[in-house]
Amino acid sequence: MEVEHVQGALAAKNSNIRKSGQSLSFFGYPLSIFFIVVNEFCERFSYYGMRAILILYFTNFISWDDNLSTAIYHTFVALCYLTPVLGALIADSWLGKFKTIVSLSIVYTIGQAVISVSSINDLTDHNHDGTPDSLSVHVVLSMIGLALIALGTGGIKPCVSAFGGDQFEEGQEKQRNRFFSIFYLAINAGSLLSTIITPMLRVQQCGIHSKQACYPLAFGVPAALMAVSLIVFVLGSGMYKKFKPQGNIMGKVAKCIGFAIKNRFRHRSKAFPKREHWLDWAKEKYDERLISQIKMVTRVMFLYIPLPMFWALFDQQGSRWTLQATTMSGKIGALEIQPDQMQTVNAILIVIMVPIFDAVLYPLIAKCGFNFTSLKKMTVGMFLASMAFVVAAIVQVEIDKTLPVFPKGNEVQIKVLNIGNNTMNISLPGEMVTLDPMSQTNAFMTFDVNKLTSINISSPGSPVTAVTDDFKQGQRHTLLVWAPNHYQVVEDGLNQKPEKGENGIRFVNTFNELITITMSGKVYANISSYNISKYQFFPSGVKGFTISSTEIPSQCQPNFNTFYLEFGSAYTYIVQKKSDSCPEVKAFEDISANTVNMALQIPQYFLLTCGEVVFSVTGLEFSYSQAPSNMKSVLQAGWLLTVAVGNIIVLIVAGAGQFSKQWAEYILFAALLLVVCVIFAIMARFYTYINPAEIEAQFDEDEKEKRLEKSNPYFMSGANSQTQM
Repeated sequence: MEVEHVQGALAAKNSNIRKSGQSLSFFGYPLSIFFIVVNEFCERFSYYGMRAILILYFTNFISWDDNLSTAIYHTFVALCYLTPVLGALIADSWLGKFKTIVSLSIVYTIGQAVISVSSINDLTDHNHDGTPDSLSVHVVLSMIGLALIALGTGGIKPCVSAFGGDQFEEGQEKQRNRFFSIFYLAINAGSLLSTIITPMLRVQQCGIHSKQACYPLAFGVPAALMAVSLIVFVLGSGMYKKFKPQGNIMGKVAKCIGFAIKNRFRHRSKAFPKREHWLDWAKEKYDERLISQIKMVTRVMFLYIPLPMFWALFDQQGSRWTLQATTMSGKIGALEIQPDQMQTVNAILIVIMVPIFDAVLYPLIAKCGFNFTSLKKMTVGMFLASMAFVVAAIVQVEIDKTLPVFPKGNEVQIKVLNIGNNTMNISLPGEMVTLDPMSQTNAFMTFDVNKLTSINISSPGSPVTAVTDDFKQGQRHTLLVWAPNHYQVVEDGLNQKPEKGENGIRFVNTFNELITITMSGKVYANISSYNISKYQFFPSGVKGFTISSTEIPSQCQPNFNTFYLEFGSAYTYIVQKKSDSCPEVKAFEDISANTVNMALQIPQYFLLTCGEVVFSVTGLEFSYSQAPSNMKSVLQAGWLLTVAVGNIIVLIVAGAGQFSKQWAEYILFAALLLVVCVIFAIMARFYTYINPAEIEAQFDEDEKEKRLEKSNPYFMSGANSQTQM
């Protein structure tokens, strides 16, 4: 989970600052921060709860394909980290942090409500058939909702944590540091609970005219939590210390930098003496205080350049690592974990590791005499994230050993399934197969499509029949046979493990009439005689199904159960007629279940979480401590911008990647981050820590002396008075 906190408070003696509210305390902490922490918990619950089911909403409700859904999803996430720049601009230049948080939280709440409404199936299902009649209405509403959410959540990101830091007085550094740890725990507690609860709400059935997956409830609860977040924040209004916005600081910074570059270009001749810093070329127009503040910001921004690579790896928990989990078994002891639930491991570990690092590890390192500075922590965090992807690559190698081999290039794969009552002989190039009634070949057989010249079917006492079907290269096929002159070739359409760890199920009808099968709300409609249905996919567990046909006598039992479905398997169920004309079923395995356990992902999650704690928890703390008082939110927006760039890197690499093996991509990412880690360590080595408050206090003192000199011509500073005497 992301970090959205900063360290430090604005200098109270800044002449442009106006304080309001009472400074009530509770156990040494300002009482106002408890409203801020509860607000953050509810807001993070709202955001991550919505995001947890968003990709399934795209694929299952709006019926977008996986590629489009993934692109829209990552675009939305990137937008959520681009809008903080706008939020910082509004807070620092116009409304101030408090009013910005309230205003954009209202926008945020409206956005959550709109996307909840967009998921109501009955909104456009006028004929009550269970399918929206105007899907475009739902798409437009959901896009409007997501745009409002991106503006709201992104806009308040650089303000909430900084507003919390504002509540502390000088001399409360210890309480302030502990507040940010509590703040971070609130973020992860909210995200953890939401990613567990909202998927549970989604699988409920609800609706007015037809029962569907309950997306309105799953989106509605996060919307309600966002409203609660806004109410709680407003309730603490009288206790907050609020500060006036300091003008369009971003505009001033941009103009100052632009003037410095332009002025330097004009005076590029050797006739003009060099200046200590390139920003010093702005002294002709801008005062030294602003130039000094911009120098502080640009020094930190320069360190931000390598940081997006960390986020490029970190954000793959929700994509690559989740896809990796779909090829693994979720049975961990008595627990059964779904692939998309593995992301909760990060939040659980965060809740555990933040207190351990804060209360045990960091003090222990300090006692050992090691100066574990913020930049050193961030370097270690990048290294740990790199190692997490090395571990992910090792796990992927183990998974690859268990995956079935699918056809490539000119290859085709064929499995023969005898659904008749006679023993059948099948002659394939270089191979003869004999199958008893209701049996299949042990595995798919691989052939070069150009060499697949002849396939013949025969049985004792019957003539030979040649199979004349065209086999599509790169595909798996099932050859159904039930008599020497009766066969059918079916293209399976399953060239990979079922996605999301689900199980593919299809049915073969050996009755003479049409049959319809209903399994867990999904319908296999009108399967014709001696034909096979397409696969449909189901999560793990025992699934019940009902068989209906005019050929089945009324006294027959139509209800059946599958055996326990694990993760990532595929089966063919043959529906056959017993002697009393009642149906019975027999299952055949097409793809074996996953065998590598999801528990093997825990080490990579542990390393990445430790990296997050020492990188993310430290990053904004460092940024805030090195930023001038009037540019805190600006620097936070810059930090969050690195997350957006990281997501864009993932989009680019995912779109351009041509890796035949997934482990190779993991190693590439690990190597890239390791290189970036070394570069960042070198950059950090030459960074000099500063105290912006002291620098600004010196400017305040100088300005005070200048004012006194102007008002009293006989005034002399302390140093000059001693010299005069």
